[in-house]
Amino acid sequence: MIHRIDPLTRLGSRLLEVEKPARYTGGEYGIYAKEGTLRTVIVFPDLYELGMSNQALRIIYNGLNRMDGISCDRAFAPAPDFEKLLKEEGLPLYGLDTGIALGDADLLLFTLGYELGITGLLSVLDSSRIALRSSQRGKGDPIVIMGGPCVSNPLPYSPFIDAFWIGEAEAGFFDLAGKLLEQKKAGASRKDLFESIAGHPHIWTRGKTGVRRAVEAGFGKERREAAVFPVPNIKTVQHHGAVEIMRGCPNGCRFCYAGMWYRPMRQKRADLIMEEAEAFIMKGGWREISLSSLSSGDYCNITGLTAALNSRYGKRHISFQLPSLRVSGFSLPLLASISEVRKGGLTFAVETPAAADQLAINKEAALAEVISIIREAKKHGWRGAKFYFMIGLPLANPETRLTPSCIIEKHLPEEQEIVDFILEAGKAAASHFNVNVGTFIPKPHTPYQRCAQLDEEAAWGKLAYIRDKLPRGHKVSVHNPFISLLEGVIARGTEDAGLLAETAYNQGCRLDAWAEHIQTGVWRKILSENAGTVRESIAERNAGETLPWSVIQSRVGEVYLDEERRRSGLAQTTTPCLPNCTHPCGVCGKDMGIVSNSAQVVEQAVEKQAIEQSVDGQNQIHEQTVNPVRRMPDSETYRILFSFVKKDTAVFIPHLGVIEIFSAAVIRSGLPAVYTQGFNPLLKTDFAAPAPVGLHCNAEIASMDMEEPVTPGEFVSRLNAVLPAGFTVSIAELFVIPAGEKKHSVSSVLWGFRYGENKVPAKEEKKYRESCEKALFDLARDEIFAKNPKTGGPVDYFTLYNAYYKGFL
Repeated sequence: MIHRIDPLTRLGSRLLEVEKPARYTGGEYGIYAKEGTLRTVIVFPDLYELGMSNQALRIIYNGLNRMDGISCDRAFAPAPDFEKLLKEEGLPLYGLDTGIALGDADLLLFTLGYELGITGLLSVLDSSRIALRSSQRGKGDPIVIMGGPCVSNPLPYSPFIDAFWIGEAEAGFFDLAGKLLEQKKAGASRKDLFESIAGHPHIWTRGKTGVRRAVEAGFGKERREAAVFPVPNIKTVQHHGAVEIMRGCPNGCRFCYAGMWYRPMRQKRADLIMEEAEAFIMKGGWREISLSSLSSGDYCNITGLTAALNSRYGKRHISFQLPSLRVSGFSLPLLASISEVRKGGLTFAVETPAAADQLAINKEAALAEVISIIREAKKHGWRGAKFYFMIGLPLANPETRLTPSCIIEKHLPEEQEIVDFILEAGKAAASHFNVNVGTFIPKPHTPYQRCAQLDEEAAWGKLAYIRDKLPRGHKVSVHNPFISLLEGVIARGTEDAGLLAETAYNQGCRLDAWAEHIQTGVWRKILSENAGTVRESIAERNAGETLPWSVIQSRVGEVYLDEERRRSGLAQTTTPCLPNCTHPCGVCGKDMGIVSNSAQVVEQAVEKQAIEQSVDGQNQIHEQTVNPVRRMPDSETYRILFSFVKKDTAVFIPHLGVIEIFSAAVIRSGLPAVYTQGFNPLLKTDFAAPAPVGLHCNAEIASMDMEEPVTPGEFVSRLNAVLPAGFTVSIAELFVIPAGEKKHSVSSVLWGFRYGENKVPAKEEKKYRESCEKALFDLARDEIFAKNPKTGGPVDYFTLYNAYYKGFL
């Protein structure tokens, strides 16, 4: 029997007792909510607003749901208040789309990209009434599979996970899911399914060795439907669409785990990037698109690509971000291109400031070049800059620290080098900066995998020096060295490290990635009682010593990693990856290699898109949004006044979330809406009086300005077609406000509301009544009134606007 939980009926107004109840109610735009023979749930073991930004979750969610016969729901780690509520109500954790109890799924799929997500993983299992230890599960339990970057060392998680997918999901996981579906149709048992999973060449289970990382050799070459959905109902940590333009990185930074793990570099075809951007905008409704990669500046002709995207979408107020730019990847044309719609701050990941140390880590960021970029950026309206540094990097041997000119460089403590770098850059560029400093954590399958991690006490001393020596005006943020210690213990630990996390979980630790949730005291006690395990995880490993994570083959050879470590000590750089490189790492071969677009190919793709755009104009929506009628400042205002219903799951969405929902819906609808001016254009809309969370609303009032007249019927039909569940525009009216006339905001003429009883199921009535002292969930806002300027009494909103703008008042 499959158990389904509807949070509205099972929890009702008790949802108002937890922070951000919209995390747990679903109803987002674009959800699949399908049934399938093979039931799966993709889980991100952290909070909703972090997990809904995760690219792997979207890839798996969309990929599995597009397969006939397979359903894939979503779930996230509950915050402690919601975990407590579930226990009090006797309910298990459930999927947001269909309400399936996670324990009733066939496959429970975790994607984990951060070591401290391990207690969130345990929280999900426990809240789902699934045994924490895989050895204690039986035929009625789901098969628990984990993927994501953390599986490069699966040992700490192995007591809790049945099987690990090693590598990229596109390289075989969906084929495996299809095979499991056929077995399920034929009546296969859990044991049968697990045997098929365990036998896959890219699956690691306990006792297995030599499992090679799965790599999608064809990434970027073939057309795949963009993983756009679902669109979150509340603002997420990274609230933008993300188009992956390149996977892997050519640069070989020796400290960078992702750069080694995701080799080889594969650049996506420019025409496919343009198509995916269109999908994230017109289907997802995103106004900000991140061109995602590990080093976006290394994408061939990135300046031409961003210029083409701006040319096509700039008039829609769509902006494009390049989140990962090396200092050497900055150029004035590129800066101008990415700041065309929005200007934010520059980010420089310098890591370590001394020239010889930059050679040691194989990443150069010259001070003079940084200063030049900041000066030019300021001329073009950029506001400030952020710098990232790391302490504790395995820097060059002081006896062999040679600058490029082969002159011995004076050896200063790294914290002093950081302070001097910031002071000199600030003085030369007449600027103050945000400075973020963290402690380096050696990771498996990198050149520094055998290096010791800087201890907590030494790290605090270096961070204190940086804070003390940088003058006011510079804002210094530091990553807690104790958190870095925890990450290091798990990153290079064995099963014993995972058992420490289980102990911490049983003593109340949850969501350790969040400063407001981590229980440092509990963790300190556990680590002090298990000092041997801690030392083993963060200590230096001897050359030739068998490493715990050697059961996994990343495809980057151990000989190559050891050689890179040797070159680091000599401050010798290694050239970026090329199709015919002279320093093969072992990844490329007969069936796999670097995929790089030529500048000519990018230009041809851009030209093709421009031609297609000009020939057919896409459609009427595209014409209206790409080439809107630009009104002069003193022209008429075309204002739509509308009423909308907010009910069911929508009542738990906070007002800022409602604003984002309507903003995205307007983009999806193609309505020619007006946007504000300035660095960050926003939809020009106005809400009369936002309703509190939990209140059913039959008559919310808002207005929206249009670039040109839009009939009320068209406005209603186009918006309703692209709004998420629970929102319906019921009435709209167009008001043409003459140039020079005072424009009355909807809130300025508010008189009041009429409330009525919200009809609830009889079986739930008692529960709602008992909680009405804490919330207005049992009320509905039925009508909203404007203030009659003559009598002071109420008058219908639409009547009043007619009076104002047709000359009656």
